[in-house]
Formats: sequence, structure tokens, C-alpha cells
Amino acid sequence: MAYEQGNVTMEGKEGPVMGGLEKSKAGAMDEQKIQEGVRLLLEGIGEDPAREGLRETPARVARMYSEIYGGMWRSAAGPLSKTFHTENTDIVLEKDITFYSTCEHHLLPFYGKAHIAYIPDGKVAGLSKLARTVDIFARRLQLQERMTVQVADAVMEYLKPKGVMVMLEAEHMCMTMRGVKQPGSRTATIAAKGAFEREKALQERFFQMVKWN
Repeated sequence: MAYEQGNVTMEGKEGPVMGGLEKSKAGAMDEQKIQEGVRLLLEGIGEDPAREGLRETPARVARMYSEIYGGMWRSAAGPLSKTFHTENTDIVLEKDITFYSTCEHHLLPFYGKAHIAYIPDGKVAGLSKLARTVDIFARRLQLQERMTVQVADAVMEYLKPKGVMVMLEAEHMCMTMRGVKQPGSRTATIAAKGAFEREKALQERFFQMVKWN
């Protein structure tokens, strides 16, 4: 299924997952290599890494990468393993979750809002846990399409709901500050699993609750 408004793709079970659910990975960032790479980059664009304003830039970038790519060694199992019993079988929606990520094609940011809806099957997660799950997948080199499916798959795996639907809306700096230069354009990607994938009425209700237009 596909909807279009600006740039919109709707992903069901055929959507790209790139290796399935992401698990915690052994290892850590090599800050020394990052610093060396930043120095080479500065030299490559014609700058002098030794000048005052750039002298500490490689170290700053290395520290920043440890923060903004910290999701590479974290798993959604952490936040989504803490659940509560519920008798509710209606839609649970958390919308307007702010996220910041980095496009792996140009290493430029994309940022926006995530909306997550699921139908519980006996258990729910704390609302902050859904936001933490989005943050884990955002703090990696990403494709928006892949991230959308990863969030949906994580909710399905750890909460085991009757269905889940995830929508990401984001502005990509690779489209606004370079290339076609279209500031304000948004890309929306959607992943529907379980009951949301099968039942169009649930999809329509999701869009009404999110009030997407």
C-alpha cells in the first residue's frame, strides 16, 4: 500500500527491515579514528585543522558522535520489557514523539515526529517507553523507511499486541540545504503490522487520531 502527500510511503510486512530487529551489538566507537577522520575531512575541504577555531573540533565531533549514535549499542528490549497487565483492547496511541536522526546517505540530519498506535493483547508499556524506543532507533545512521519498520517490529516482538501502526514524519536536511533545496517538505513513512495491516478501518482510525493531513 502507498499513500502520497509530498513524499509518503506506506510499509507493510514487505517493507525493508535490513537485518530484522536490531539487537545490542558488542563494541564501542573508536574516538581516535573519528578524530583522525575529521582532521582528514577538514584538510580535504581546504581547511587548516591546526587553526585556533578548529583545533579542538575533532575531539568535539568524536564526543558528539558517542551521543547522537549511541543507539547503535542499545536494544529496544530494555524499554519495552517493562510492561503492565491490562484488560483494555482498544487502540493505545502516543503521537508527536520528537526524534532526531542522521541519514546514512549524506550524513545529514533528518528530524520530525513519530506516532505509534497498538492494540494491546493483555499488556501495555509505559508511555515513556515508546518514546525511548524511537530514540534508540533514531540514534543511528538511518533510513527513515527502515527506522519506521524497526520501531513497529520492536513493538510487535516485545509487547506482542494484536497489531501496531507507526508513522514517521520528517524533514531531511539533504533535501533542504542541498540538492533540490525544498525547505519545509516532509517525508512520511508508515509501517502497519497485524490487525492494522489487515483492516483498513483501523488504518483510517489511526489517521483520524493522528489528524494527519
